Amino acid sequence: MTEEKCPQLVDYFVVAGLDPAGPWRPLDEDGKPVTDLAVIAKGLGEEVPEGFTCIERTLGGHSAELSAGLINNPHLFLCYRRGRDKPPILDLGVLYEGKEQLKQGWYVIETTPYSRSASLSTGGAPTAHRVFLTYRRALDSQGLHTLGVTDIALLLPSKGEVAPHTFCRVDKNLNTGMWGPALYVCYKRAVAKANALVYEASLISRYPEEDLEAFPLPESVPVFCLPMGVTVESWPLNTKYQLPVFSTFVLTSASGDKVYGAAIQFYESFPRELLSERQSVRLGLLSVVDRRPITNRSLQVKKSICVLSHWPFFTVFQKFLTFIYRYSISGPHVLPLEKHISSFMHNVPFPSPQRPRILVQLSPYDNLLLCQPVSSPLPLSGASFLKLLQNLGPENACTLLLAVLTEHKLLLHSLRPDVLTSVSEALVSMSFPLRWICPYIPLCPLQMADVLLAPMPFIVGVHSSYFDLYDPPTDVVCVDLDTNTIFQSEDKKPLSWRSLPRKHGKTLFNTLTNLHKTLEKICTPGQEEATLEFLLTDYDQIYRRQKQLELEIQEVFLRFMSCLLRGYRTFLLPITQAPSDTTTDCSSLFNLQGFLKSRDRTQQKFYSQLTKTQMFTQFIEECSFVSDRHACLEFFDECVQKVDVEKPEEVRLIDLDETHSGEHTVFIMPPEEPQEPDGSECPALYSYETFPTLKPELFDQPQDQLRVPAKGSAPDSPAPRRTKQEIKLAQKRAQKYSAVPDMWSKCLLGHCYGLWFIYLPTFVRAESAKVRALHTAYDVLKHMENRKVVLPDEVCYRILMQLCGQYGQPVLAVRVLLEMKKAGITPNTITYGYYNKAVLESKWPSTNQGGRLRWAKLRNVLLAVAQFRQPIKRRQKSGSVGSPAGVRDSAGRNKAVDENDNNVSSPSRGGLAGKLQQLLTPTRHRVSVRRAASVDDRRPGGGGGGSSLSVGSDLDLTDTPSPAYPLRRSWDANQEGAGLEVLMSSCSLCRSCNSLVYDEEIMAGWTSDDSNLNSSCPFCCASFVPFLNAEICDLGPISRPAATQRTAEPPRYLTPQTVSFSSHLPPHLTVRLSVPQGSSVGGAPQVTVAYLSPLVLRKELESLLENEGEAVLAQPQFLDSHSIIFWNLVWYFQRLGLPSNLLQLVRASPLVSQFTQSSAVRVRLLWDTLTPDTDQWPPLYILWRIHKTEPGVRISRVDRSVLRWVGMNEVHKAVTLFLDTLAKQPGSPRIQRSLYREFLFLTLAAMGKDHVAAFDKKYKAAYSRLSSTLGREELRKKRAQPPSPKAVDCRRSFHPPLEC
Repeated sequence: MTEEKCPQLVDYFVVAGLDPAGPWRPLDEDGKPVTDLAVIAKGLGEEVPEGFTCIERTLGGHSAELSAGLINNPHLFLCYRRGRDKPPILDLGVLYEGKEQLKQGWYVIETTPYSRSASLSTGGAPTAHRVFLTYRRALDSQGLHTLGVTDIALLLPSKGEVAPHTFCRVDKNLNTGMWGPALYVCYKRAVAKANALVYEASLISRYPEEDLEAFPLPESVPVFCLPMGVTVESWPLNTKYQLPVFSTFVLTSASGDKVYGAAIQFYESFPRELLSERQSVRLGLLSVVDRRPITNRSLQVKKSICVLSHWPFFTVFQKFLTFIYRYSISGPHVLPLEKHISSFMHNVPFPSPQRPRILVQLSPYDNLLLCQPVSSPLPLSGASFLKLLQNLGPENACTLLLAVLTEHKLLLHSLRPDVLTSVSEALVSMSFPLRWICPYIPLCPLQMADVLLAPMPFIVGVHSSYFDLYDPPTDVVCVDLDTNTIFQSEDKKPLSWRSLPRKHGKTLFNTLTNLHKTLEKICTPGQEEATLEFLLTDYDQIYRRQKQLELEIQEVFLRFMSCLLRGYRTFLLPITQAPSDTTTDCSSLFNLQGFLKSRDRTQQKFYSQLTKTQMFTQFIEECSFVSDRHACLEFFDECVQKVDVEKPEEVRLIDLDETHSGEHTVFIMPPEEPQEPDGSECPALYSYETFPTLKPELFDQPQDQLRVPAKGSAPDSPAPRRTKQEIKLAQKRAQKYSAVPDMWSKCLLGHCYGLWFIYLPTFVRAESAKVRALHTAYDVLKHMENRKVVLPDEVCYRILMQLCGQYGQPVLAVRVLLEMKKAGITPNTITYGYYNKAVLESKWPSTNQGGRLRWAKLRNVLLAVAQFRQPIKRRQKSGSVGSPAGVRDSAGRNKAVDENDNNVSSPSRGGLAGKLQQLLTPTRHRVSVRRAASVDDRRPGGGGGGSSLSVGSDLDLTDTPSPAYPLRRSWDANQEGAGLEVLMSSCSLCRSCNSLVYDEEIMAGWTSDDSNLNSSCPFCCASFVPFLNAEICDLGPISRPAATQRTAEPPRYLTPQTVSFSSHLPPHLTVRLSVPQGSSVGGAPQVTVAYLSPLVLRKELESLLENEGEAVLAQPQFLDSHSIIFWNLVWYFQRLGLPSNLLQLVRASPLVSQFTQSSAVRVRLLWDTLTPDTDQWPPLYILWRIHKTEPGVRISRVDRSVLRWVGMNEVHKAVTLFLDTLAKQPGSPRIQRSLYREFLFLTLAAMGKDHVAAFDKKYKAAYSRLSSTLGREELRKKRAQPPSPKAVDCRRSFHPPLEC
């Protein structure tokens, strides 16, 4: 089986910054921060100081006098100065002297530059009423990226003036006089940098250097790595070291796929030699007058390293990038940096079901863990709901949910780039299952800010510096994540979360409020600088609590959306006619008016806006057709069902994911360090002053990468795939039904039919009449409905719908949907999508009634007449209505018409003598017809009164419902005495009590665990693994008589040669192939495999198809490579009479290489063991047959007596006789079969299957009678108890042609 390349975890590694050799494109600089404030009294002749700017007008153009309300107005004005010669001012304030104390670190502007009082109150007022402006300044050693004041403004609220967006207003009135309007000061903060030059980021190096064919490296990646540009800065020598800043961004390709970027921005030294004199002066590295170098400043440049991937493993990428950065600033090292980068990119596979956990050892001290992302039904994203609630609060979070649902233009901005992406991702995730399809740029570089002028909804995140250069458009809702404010245009009605549906919106707000209080407790400020003691003791506990809180917040939004769209599936309109131009319109796929009428009248406006959005239209299309989000939508449907209760807020929708614990883990070791020829360590030669330019020759080329098996099934094939929700639901149903005897057998039966439908695509592909095969599958569905089979999921219907679309049968797909609804099953999102795909893309038959339709009607009339005349002809030919009809050969003998259909014709003998004579023929090498009742003959009045030799059920065959479908032949009736015969039996030996456990007892002992191979012994209650035995016999031209007594011969397989075949089941369940030594060409090989429960077998089959594809089921190697699955499928398909092509693989197997090649293979399913142990007491029915077939030998007294007592309804006397006979035998004879089984098989051999039901009643009555005399415990020790009701029901549900 060929394998495809594993999806690469990381596509590119990029280094972005300022290329020393490339052109430097300058960007607009940020405004210089405010460093000084002053208050001047123009009325007293004071002038604006040099370098200061006076604020003479308010934002609305009115006078900005600070003392307008004073009697003796000195005409005070506020002035400020920008610069970089001192630390910037951080905040402004107003001090009411005498009413409050001055805060620590704040300064008061008490005097003007001309030493006059700067009090804003009345000049003659007492000290207690003076008002002063205050400010707070940054420390000299404070970090360079501290927020500083960059702009100041005054406003008059009475004139309708409001603070501009991103401005902070000091809520203290500056005018404390008796008259005049209230005056307030507001200011804007931005990052206060040192002397800096800003340039556009460029690509320094990348790996790989060539573009990938599927995903070329976008040219804009460096700009996203450094959205604010590359800054060259001069720092004082005592400046605190700046830690690396982690940021993420999302790129959307032309096809709509998301590409996630993770970057680390850091500073490193920059050579002064690369700067011009003018640049050095601007950076403060040269004195302005004499151009003398200033040595007490350092030169730093910003650089970024980044990885691009199709999966948002942001935490993993952050650890990897941090390791690479730390590796570059430490050293020296033996290995170059490039070795670690290539090792991570080439050797770390994408997590898959085969390797769900990948532990990457980056170094002896650094490791990271990748877990399979598809384990969560929710879409994978880089969202952080903790940061969403922490930065927005409950009210604004609900308001933004309303804005997203109604598709507004949203502009998020912050001074923290990592917060922008996390909150933006959370915004588009909290409306799940609706998906945002409009422009979405979580971290937009300033050079690309023109997207804000787009005439469509968008969600864009920008750095707050954007507002230093541009004003936001008027129709955009601006969200400041740093100040938790939402700014909306005044000419529109402001958004309010109260516009959400009242009940669900209030529940959402209250729950978020409670979670926000919890969040404030566990996410305390300063936690990042926690002590080592804190990290060692409380970090794990707090991290686990944060993870749980993250899921709880996400669950709140999911519950709201589930309540919001509750019942939407009932308004979906399936396509039931030939498609037209408007078939795919949302109005044709969804009953919009019915949906709106089902909502409360007070919510009509909101729902009307919601249903008009592009998100809702796409959601309906995704629910109606095949989508890559089918697993997510199916999970959402399950959530909708859960919240359909009185108190949906108490229902848990998302569980804390701990599934990765204890799973298979792949360890990826770090690159191996080279050694000297003498075995000593190589010297450490690699150290870096700055992050290096990557050298291609130092990278390791990809060699043996970890791969995942190719998925052979077509992308549109649902056959091997069940969603996680379907698997969980099937497990819950199995657990529920395992405690109910009559439901457990139907559950097993449903999984058996599910196995066949999983195999159906392979079967249809191999058939020449594919349409007929599809109709056969449809008849199987109807037969399942008639038998009330409990289906574990919708896979049976889904696969048939998908095949209808594949082979152009839309009408049949509609019939399948109607059959599904008739069974009371509402199709989920996946099944519904495949149905609409089938009826939409297939060619519908013409509606014109042409000659073909008329001929079809005439054909149906003739067939109907022939069916009415057939019983008359049958009665005339056979002379007896109860005699089954068959096809006669030249000798006039009845023959089987269809082996898989279990049609059989018995000789025209009447009475018990004929039955006994036929049954006493040895069962091993008889070449007569298969002894099984026809499915068609089981219909009422269909000849069920004749001899019936099948003992697989205790039902009267005349009362058994039968399928109305023709089954595939596996045996040609005209080739009697030629070909291969496969004898199979599931009878297994319990090693604990040396008892034979039969098929229905094994089924009753299985559990609902789809990973448990054990069954429970009905006698000792011990767990054991049952086995399925198969013996392949060559029925080639036979010269010896057909009545050879092989049963009486001792076993010939005393020294078997054992050959093991590979299997993905547990190692102790190896397949044993036994071939007799020295046997002739006609020797019969035996195969023994584990007998799997249908639940276990389905899990194994789905795993096989997921790994190797559907084609493996049709390959000759299937039998040898996966023998356990193969023989179990053959067993179940034969038991249910379902058609398959599996028997054709037997002819190509090495098992039959010694036999005569023949195209005919048939299977006989036996109830008893294939190889009886001659050391044990021989079973009664074998003794009966030996005595009956030996001429002159009479039937044993025990057999005659047992049969007489059973016939006389005195079974308790037969049990007593048999126990007494055993007690009189010399020694202690060992019996492997229970008393019930001995008498049952003897009754079958002598009287036929029609007496099974009556025998069961008689035996139960005898057991009850004997229990009162011998005691139940004594009877149990002697294995005299009847089978359990669960076992009897399993035998009743599975009524296949088992032979004794």
